[in-house]
This record gives sequence, C-alpha cells and structure tokens, in this order.
Amino acid sequence: MEAFGRYLDLHELYNEFINSKFGSLMEYSAYVGTFAQTEKILHSLKATRQYKEYLEHILEYLMSFMYRTEPLQDIDKIFTKLQSEFEEQWANGEVPGWENKGTEKKSESQESAVDLDYYNIVEELVELGPEKLKEALTARGLKGGGTVQQRAERLFLLKHTPLEQLDRKHFAKGDDLKKEIALVEVKMKRLCEILDEVIVRTKENAEKKLTLTYEEMEAEREEEEVQADSESDDEDQQIYNPLKLPMGWDGKPIPYWLYKLHGLGQEFKCEICGNHSYWGRRDYERHFKEWRHQHGMRCLGIPNTKNFNEITSIEEAKALWERIQAKQGLNKWRPDLEEEYEDKDGNIYNKKTYTDLQRQGLI
Repeated sequence: MEAFGRYLDLHELYNEFINSKFGSLMEYSAYVGTFAQTEKILHSLKATRQYKEYLEHILEYLMSFMYRTEPLQDIDKIFTKLQSEFEEQWANGEVPGWENKGTEKKSESQESAVDLDYYNIVEELVELGPEKLKEALTARGLKGGGTVQQRAERLFLLKHTPLEQLDRKHFAKGDDLKKEIALVEVKMKRLCEILDEVIVRTKENAEKKLTLTYEEMEAEREEEEVQADSESDDEDQQIYNPLKLPMGWDGKPIPYWLYKLHGLGQEFKCEICGNHSYWGRRDYERHFKEWRHQHGMRCLGIPNTKNFNEITSIEEAKALWERIQAKQGLNKWRPDLEEEYEDKDGNIYNKKTYTDLQRQGLI
C-alpha cells in the first residue's frame, strides 16, 4: 500500500529478491532499508541476466512512483547527465561498487606486475609465461585465454593503443553485461537518493506493523482512509471546482481549455493492467512502458514489444502472440523441403524427394 504516495510498495520486488540466487531471507522491513545497497551482493552473483532483470524491475517501479508523486522531476534530464558521468567513471574503473571491474585497473599489484614500457617486442612478453600474461590481461578486462603467443600479442596491443580504443573483440564476454548492470545500479541509486525520505518513512512503517496485531492494523488502515477522505472533502470545500477538473502544480484546477486539449475527460481502460483506468491519451500511451502493464504482460507470458502497443484486451494479446509465433514458425529453416540435391543428370530435388527416389533405386 502506497497510502497516496507516503510509502513505497516493494512487496513484489521483495518476493523476487528472496527467491533469487543472489538474494537472502530477511524481513520486509530489513529489505526496504537495504535494497539499494547492491554492493553487499557478490560480483559473481551480480553478473547474471536474472540480477539485471531484477534491477530493471526496481528502476521501472521507482520511475513510475516518481512520475505519480513528483511529476515536476525531469527524470530523463537526470539520467542523461548521470550517463555521461558514468561513462567516464567506467573508463577509469571508478564506478562505486564496480571499481576496477570494467577496465584496466583491477589491483595495483597486478597492474605493476607487467609494465609494457620495458617490452619492445612480443617475444619478450612470451617469456613471462601463460599465468603472468593471463593475470595482466584479466586485470585490464581483456580475454585471458589462448596460447602463450596469442596472450602476448593481445597484451602487446596496449603498448600503442589505449584500452578504450581497443577492438571490442579483445575484451572478455561478460564485460558488456557488467557495464549494463552497473549503469542500471547507478540510475536506481540516484532515484533512491531523491526518494530518501519516502524510503525511511516506508521502513519505519514496516517496522511499526511488525508490532501491531491484526485488529490494530485494520483500525489504522480505516483511520488512514477516513483521514484521506476528510482531506479531500476539505479541499473540495475550499476550492471552487464545479467541473471536477484535475489539479495543477499550483493546487488549483487546470484551465478548461487545457483539460479539453489533452482529452483528460476521455477514459481508457486496460484489461491487462487489471481494468485500471487511464485518463487522457498521453497517460494511456505512456502506460504501455510502465511497470503495471509490463507486469501484466509477464503474467501472460508475452514479451512487451512494440507489436503489442494499443493492445489492452487479454484475448487480443494472446491471439496476436499466437499469430506472431505461427509466422515465426513458417520462417524457420526446413531442410527436408528446402535443402536441394542434384543427380548426375542435373535434375534438382528437395531432400525428401531425393531420398525417396534414391531408396527406390531410381537415381
């Protein structure tokens, strides 16, 4: 329960965390206080698709919460600035929690172990041996496999080419995934900094509920609903709003022409979102990328791609997904019908026909 924006509702993310390989069992209140502390998770568990999807779910929810509670925050502008800073930090191995994981800086002892200024040809590096070369390569985020000669040649490239200008084929395969995960972590932590007061309030509320009985929790919930209704009634009495127009940033009803321009009187219902209502075309179009619709699509087992934009009916989504799957099946390679064979006379047959004729001794 978000209680009209007072608290975060992290229960779904909490269940995802405690049931994952990188998570651990803990109380919900403890999770609220530590979900942003990703540095506590081992790097071997973080460099996985499952962890990346978990982080993306957190980011989606926090962005949705901010759109609803702090609409004046320009999240795109915040992320644009954050990404430029991230690229520089990643290149220098200075991303918090990922220090020395993406580039040349892994440990001072490994970095100083092979100083390329003292080597003029590849053969001199070969004399270091496979293990020493592997350490030097992995310290810089490069592939450490291959023969001794290949490792030496790969390392020698850095003598004349900066690491950031090196061809991506020389880097370890997991490096790009780690960079993507690190960027999502940085974005998520930035939103957590902005929502710090809400997170603290959510944690205190979760801890408080642990000490309440069921009757006390129900009484508190009813009290919050009554309080919210009374606050809304007071506002209605104070502000003259006969047309029931939405409130603007200044706490006053928006102009009627703006209400008509954005079509805020038009209701759009989405069955995939649990028959949730969206008012106005803008909110309706934006909701296809938000957490509620994405969660509904995941429950249906359907990928939330552009093909399903404007689809709000569960039956229509399922039917479209079946058609897409059938179409993909037609485009698959069918060797028995499409693989061609030629006999000694130059006649062309598909594999099935050729095999049948050969079995009958006709060719």
